[in-house]
Amino acid sequence: MSKNAVRVLVTGAAGQIGYALVPMVARGAMLGPDQPVILHMLDIEPAAEALNGVKMELIDAAFPLLKDVIATTDVVEACTGVDIAVMVGGFPRKEGMERKDVMSKNVSIYKAQASALEKHANTNCKVLVVANPANTNALILKEFAPSIPEKNITCLTRLDHNRALGQISERLDIQVSDVKNVIIWGNHSSTQYPDVSHVTVTSSDGQKPARELIADDQWLRTEFIKTVQQRGAAIIKARKLSSALSAASSACDHIRDWVLGTPKGTWVSMGVYSDGSYGIPSGLIYSFPVTCEKGEWSIVQGLKINEFSRTKMDATANELIEEKSLAYSCLN
Repeated sequence: MSKNAVRVLVTGAAGQIGYALVPMVARGAMLGPDQPVILHMLDIEPAAEALNGVKMELIDAAFPLLKDVIATTDVVEACTGVDIAVMVGGFPRKEGMERKDVMSKNVSIYKAQASALEKHANTNCKVLVVANPANTNALILKEFAPSIPEKNITCLTRLDHNRALGQISERLDIQVSDVKNVIIWGNHSSTQYPDVSHVTVTSSDGQKPARELIADDQWLRTEFIKTVQQRGAAIIKARKLSSALSAASSACDHIRDWVLGTPKGTWVSMGVYSDGSYGIPSGLIYSFPVTCEKGEWSIVQGLKINEFSRTKMDATANELIEEKSLAYSCLN
């Protein structure tokens, strides 16, 4: 029996990440190879023509799972009845702009989109915020969409998680699928903490700790962390454009694991509403290691935290506290 179509909203759909993301969703990379989808694509008025071009291409690609495409600049039409919302649209930081200016623009965007989701989306809509500052944009969205369960509002740190897996697999010259359980703690910014303390590698002799195989703590505590933290900037330098393909792919990974579940014995990183776990203040959207089952995420509990990790985890939490107060000052 064929499944009912799931309505997936992508905001900023005519932009780079949106353009990479919508074919992945239409092909089944997000919700599985047997799940029909209806795509809702939203963008701003100046991008209306480009958005229509994306719609034309989606039709031309003849994706069997794609049951309908709605391309609109009207936030109400875009949000109506959606089951999953991937918030890619935001105001990018431009040269010479102060952080507060960017924050102020994004606060007003996310406040408006939150109220549209609140009124018109499916009551159990799952939300993933991709646009930066992702953690704080997600927090604003949560504040202004109080009827959406707080567990349903998340932000993307899976890109950082995947970047960390990639760096370890490159270092050891192994398949990335043989590396698991890295953790991204905190903010999707250059203060994030990519933690390898619990990473294991599958080898012919079974599971081994990555730290033991790498055998270079100096690299793990310096260059590795810096590379993951600053990978986005390195890609901009190389491409003259920000990472789009990898961001779109990790957004699919995030939603897929959330909806369909994480493999047994494996966790992933998601920016979620803190409940005070690991001494992180509640009331922040902070990246934790999570497992997912039956459409619900749970923070992995009981992991040992050493002094080095504690310092890094607190530093990124402090940045999020600062961002939160900056965002709230923009509301007043």
